[in-house]
Amino acid sequence: MIVFDLKCDNSHRFECWFKSSGDFEEQSSRGLVSCPQCGSGVVAKAPMAPAVPKKSAGEGRRNRLEPKSAPADQPLAGGSLLPEVAKALQTIAKAQAKALEKSTWVGEKFADKARAMHYGEADEAPIHGRASRDDAEALLEEGITVAPILFPIAPPDEVN
Repeated sequence: MIVFDLKCDNSHRFECWFKSSGDFEEQSSRGLVSCPQCGSGVVAKAPMAPAVPKKSAGEGRRNRLEPKSAPADQPLAGGSLLPEVAKALQTIAKAQAKALEKSTWVGEKFADKARAMHYGEADEAPIHGRASRDDAEALLEEGITVAPILFPIAPPDEVN
């Protein structure tokens, strides 16, 4: 197995595991690799830089590819975020959680339920669920307001 840093056309970075480099290429060419944040299928390998520590007598047994943590004040270095960015993300996550408290999970029926409410066939209520990119774009073209959930959530039937 090999892990790749990937980046979508919206500049979201994420990691994925594959059997080989060829497996990534094959899955990507078939449209099976997509960004977990925005769903974009335009994904490429991002530059990776393994941490290679200096040789010293005390580090002989240490895993040579083990990443070192970066100082918290370095933006995006070694995965660290600026404190302001981390605080903003926490605020957004809390706002999303609060909004979802009053929303009903409708799963794969999201597009159908949203249409039914828009066309007066069902009572309006806040809902959330899953929709393909094509379904979301079709809803927007029909004038139905939809927005992606910014932070992943576990559907109720998949929670331990």
